Amino acid sequence: MTTFESLLERFKTEQKTWLITGVAGFIGSSLMGFLLGHGQKVVGLDNFATGHQHNLDAVLAAVGPDAATNFSFIKGDIVDLAVCQKACVGVDIVLHQAALGSVPRSIEDPVTSNKSNISGFLNMLTAAKDAGIKRFVYASSSSVYGDSEELPKVEAHTGNLLSPYAVSKMCNELYAAVFNQTYGTETIGLRYFNVFGPRQDPQGAYAAVIPKWVAAMLAGDVVYINGDGETSRDFTFIDNVIQMNLLAGTVDNPEAYGEAVNVAVGGRNTLNELYGIINKELQGHVDGFIEQEPIYRDFREGDIRHSNADISKARKLFGYVPTHDIYQGMRDAIGWYVVNVLPDTQIASSQTPK
Repeated sequence: MTTFESLLERFKTEQKTWLITGVAGFIGSSLMGFLLGHGQKVVGLDNFATGHQHNLDAVLAAVGPDAATNFSFIKGDIVDLAVCQKACVGVDIVLHQAALGSVPRSIEDPVTSNKSNISGFLNMLTAAKDAGIKRFVYASSSSVYGDSEELPKVEAHTGNLLSPYAVSKMCNELYAAVFNQTYGTETIGLRYFNVFGPRQDPQGAYAAVIPKWVAAMLAGDVVYINGDGETSRDFTFIDNVIQMNLLAGTVDNPEAYGEAVNVAVGGRNTLNELYGIINKELQGHVDGFIEQEPIYRDFREGDIRHSNADISKARKLFGYVPTHDIYQGMRDAIGWYVVNVLPDTQIASSQTPK
């Protein structure tokens, strides 16, 4: 039995109250659904800047009325310290996901990103400390590796930062380490590597590559690839991220406190390979789907060339064992997009979307 499987057994008899900031977003709502589905209590905080009410509605409908009674929601912004203090009342564990994501967004508007990602982060960290909450798990990012060309990415070796977003995430890690050392807050940072899965928003200028491409392909629109398509990433399915958050929220290994660890699969796929994987899955889900050739354009400012995580630290400190590689994850994700992005799409009779 894995560490995570043992934790799920504990959940059958142990109930904690988890605060999820950014709960209406893709990752936040996924954590919410999993925790409610396993008998936990959840307090959600969101200002709907990038999250959506329909994510919350979908989760509550999926878990059922009994589990839904264990959820309470606060609409508010983490840049308001009073809101953060209110959200921390009666909470055992914080899973801090709220942030303004996207490297391009931070380059275009660094001031707003700073307010949310640094000032808001410090507000949450302070509110948790003042409320006596010992465990504070937060979303960091693979962007902190900057221009480091070392592969795989090892936590101790980072390069020059390439965007205000990366600066904000590195600043989070520095603050968290200081709060652990100074106040004893058990902070744990999770460096996410290109997370994808159901409910990830395909709309907007800052949409992640996988949902954006899937939506474009389903609509028959042009897909643009930045650069030559040989840029590579460690694409990480949402189930792996859920596992790591829960392990971090409950681990009793003091060596983990004040640390930041990679959350990934430990693999690497180029954008060209990703394009092929998505097309193959869509052909299995949509009758008459025809693959289109992508259009290549200039590299995007602030992007790193290659990203591949060493996950040995997460294995050692937390017992983390990824359950989905990109192929398994894509099978689950594509089925959701076919149904939810284009509801009238004809589903191939040989496939049942998950």
